Amino acid sequence: MSLVKSYQMCTRCVMDTSAKDIDFDEEGVCNFCTEFITRSEHILHKDDIQRNQDLDTFVAKVKADGKGKQYDCIVGVSGGVDSSWVLVQVIELGLRPLAVHMDNGWNSELAQNNIANLVHGLNVDLYTHVIEWDEYKSLMQAFFDADVIDVELLYDNATLGVNYRLAAQHGVKYILSGSNLATEGMKMPEGWNWFKFDKRNIKAIGAKFGNVRLSTFPAIGTLGYIWNEVVRKRHWYPFLDYLDFNKRQAVEVLQRDFDYKPYPYKHYESIFTRFYQGYILPKKFGVDKRKVHLSTLIAAGQMSRIEALKGLEGIAYPSEQELEDDKQYFMKKMGWKKEQLTDYIQRPEINHTVYLSEKKFWDLSFSAYKMLFGRDK
Repeated sequence: MSLVKSYQMCTRCVMDTSAKDIDFDEEGVCNFCTEFITRSEHILHKDDIQRNQDLDTFVAKVKADGKGKQYDCIVGVSGGVDSSWVLVQVIELGLRPLAVHMDNGWNSELAQNNIANLVHGLNVDLYTHVIEWDEYKSLMQAFFDADVIDVELLYDNATLGVNYRLAAQHGVKYILSGSNLATEGMKMPEGWNWFKFDKRNIKAIGAKFGNVRLSTFPAIGTLGYIWNEVVRKRHWYPFLDYLDFNKRQAVEVLQRDFDYKPYPYKHYESIFTRFYQGYILPKKFGVDKRKVHLSTLIAAGQMSRIEALKGLEGIAYPSEQELEDDKQYFMKKMGWKKEQLTDYIQRPEINHTVYLSEKKFWDLSFSAYKMLFGRDK
């Protein structure tokens, strides 16, 4: 019989026992920030000379491989700080990116303006992939009916699929993302999200709830990943890890040079994402992702614990009115009544593994890969 942990918060970051796989040492420091600091030390504390050498080497490889091609890299842009800063930096370094944006019908006007200002100011080509709304809405409804936690699996998986497809189309091997250790390198607690290449899970949930069949949705699974990453050598790179990335300084430059408007919390450039992270996750699943985001900044030395604790005060919205506005927008767009939202929030969570999944196939594939080649990727 497992014992329920009494509430405890880390004495160094702000992770707490809402993460079921958290542990604390004798000083009350949690395994999340300890693991993050150990794993990221070689990136966060790299000396400037070595960092610049690594960056120069990487940029030279991208330029050499892209010689004679229209683009030498792909940069996914969401309108958030991290991806926006990648786009600015690759232009300053003389690379020739194709900016790629995913429109799933939930873009905020602010995000659209931020992206427009960036691509016009930098004179960058932008490809926007608009996901067919009726199919996407049906898949979202299926995920809500399934009561699984990671509704954002749909957007994240489609983003992966589209970027790989465009890389193949343009003969590009470098996909530069805004993911990085400095602001989001802390591991996500067990059960707070789901495996992002689980095409089988998407298809199974869609088929079971509403008989939704993938038609235009650009899903990608484990075999698609292996084909792109292992066979065709098309790789995602956390580009900001090559830089001395400071989020606050990046925001200041973006505001000054591109009239950039920041968001109150990470990933709030999408109306659904902010409603999902600010309301659905805390209310239905007991998950507050602000804890991971803020803890990462603390461990990376970019925020004090006092600032982070202040950032956790209240709801994950600037105001109750803005939450209510998003709630009304969500219900109207999804065609829900208030009673449906209440019922959804009150129903218990169902694990993704209850439905067909390729997670075991993924684990088996990479266990075999590590045995054959002695490395992770």
